Amino acid sequence: MISTNKKIRAARYGMTIDVDRCNGCGACMVACAVENNVPPAHAGANDRKGLTWIRVYQVDNGEEYPNRRTAFVPVMCQHCGHETPCVHVCPQQAVDVDPATGVVGEMPQRCLGCRYCMAACPYHARYFNWWDPAWPAGMEQTLNPGVTPRMRGVVEKCNFCHGRWHAAKELAAAAGKPDTEPVNYLPACAEACPTGAIHFGDLNDAASAPAKAAREPDSFRLLEKLGTEPKIYYRSKKEWVRGIAAAPKPGPRTAAGAGIAVSKPIGAAAPQPGPATAGTSKPGAGTAPASQPGTGAIPAPKPAAGAAARPKPADGKENVRG
Repeated sequence: MISTNKKIRAARYGMTIDVDRCNGCGACMVACAVENNVPPAHAGANDRKGLTWIRVYQVDNGEEYPNRRTAFVPVMCQHCGHETPCVHVCPQQAVDVDPATGVVGEMPQRCLGCRYCMAACPYHARYFNWWDPAWPAGMEQTLNPGVTPRMRGVVEKCNFCHGRWHAAKELAAAAGKPDTEPVNYLPACAEACPTGAIHFGDLNDAASAPAKAAREPDSFRLLEKLGTEPKIYYRSKKEWVRGIAAAPKPGPRTAAGAGIAVSKPIGAAAPQPGPATAGTSKPGAGTAPASQPGTGAIPAPKPAAGAAARPKPADGKENVRG
């Protein structure tokens, strides 16, 4: 955490994910697990107790053959920028929003495992570590030395590969650059995506790829109506895919509006080398109206008028823990 009395040029790191390019291969999940020392699935892991920082969901338009269409939607922590739900409920102050990066961080050393943050997260993007991390004999030698494995009994989530951010800061310092300036780096998922569907950068920089893509008319954010200002933008030229932003009721398409059928997520637990296995649960509620295009950098969130914007958890598997 950078002291608030130190003048910095704050970044607001974010992503754009082109749903039309995503083929559901799961490379982002595997790269994320390898980069951040997420252990292979425990023998007792199931859909509720699995551990993965990214989960790829399969959705379709609810039509029957030959009009059926399918898309894949990677979902990770959305790094909410306003009234961040998990920050509000954590009794240990183990979750915070870094003013220098806009990244929602998780401090396992402070986490007591109450899982309030999991209940508060409307994106079901937090996972509890039910077992001590363990790797097959010899595989522990391949762990990333820049990332500390988390212990049993704490919550884990995406942090935009914070270890890579630290490495980029060290390189910038070695090059004589001031530590108050944002740095450019690439998370493992964006680097590994074979179709180039994931773009990462500073949303405060109008020239960055995600800032430009986020201003496009085909861009939308998940559950934007909650007012939490997520920093993950999704894109699709297909109207029915953008329709998930309106949080439609799952089911077939009707005269009243488009129906979105949510299929099984790709990978039920921590991703491992080899083909992904399908899970058994369905994600929670859908999403909200698409964001409107603008000019310049993506504007920082403004406080919402009226009542507090803390969202209620969507109905789904993560609402019940124990």
